[in-house]
Amino acid sequence: MSSGPLFGLPRMETMQIDLGAQAEVLKRVVAGVRDEQLGDPTPCPDMTVATLLDHVAGLAVGLRLSAEKTPDPSPPQPSADHLPPQWRTVIPAELDALVAAWRKPEAWQGETAAGGVAMAAVGIGLVTVDEVLVHGWDLAVATGQEFEADPPAVDAATMFAAEVAAGPVEPGLFGPPVPVPDDAPPLHRLLGLTGRDPNWRPPA
Repeated sequence: MSSGPLFGLPRMETMQIDLGAQAEVLKRVVAGVRDEQLGDPTPCPDMTVATLLDHVAGLAVGLRLSAEKTPDPSPPQPSADHLPPQWRTVIPAELDALVAAWRKPEAWQGETAAGGVAMAAVGIGLVTVDEVLVHGWDLAVATGQEFEADPPAVDAATMFAAEVAAGPVEPGLFGPPVPVPDDAPPLHRLLGLTGRDPNWRPPA
């Protein structure tokens, strides 16, 4: 995550994005994952479907705590072995709590932190939008499901991803940008900025 100029712009102090629509898409995708797909690859290098589900569960908790200004300084690393046994009910409940936390105007005000990195709260709000949206796509394409992107969420996540791509390399955040055509759909442009090939499909 970056603490660069994006997160200090005065014009962004009143920004607030509702995560509800995109979180509902992610919940539907999670519900559609079959047990036999848990070991399958995803667009995230070295992450199986189970590992990515554990990451989603963890980020939902961690970024909710960021919104509440009580961040966890050392969140656990995602692992398939740590995926909660009741993930089908745990993850949707945590996503609902995440949405509710970021719907409070004070969540977007002042400063907070995520993963031990402090920055303007609006910056971490944009991180949250990006995580919910892009990892929803990751899970959907890895498990052969349809995916719908909420346009306001795409715009907000693209703002964040473009700023990251224009700055110094942030290890562990995104892979190198993937070129996409100038006339590509907005979602594809976002995926390219986050180091994803919009045409990625699981191996046959």
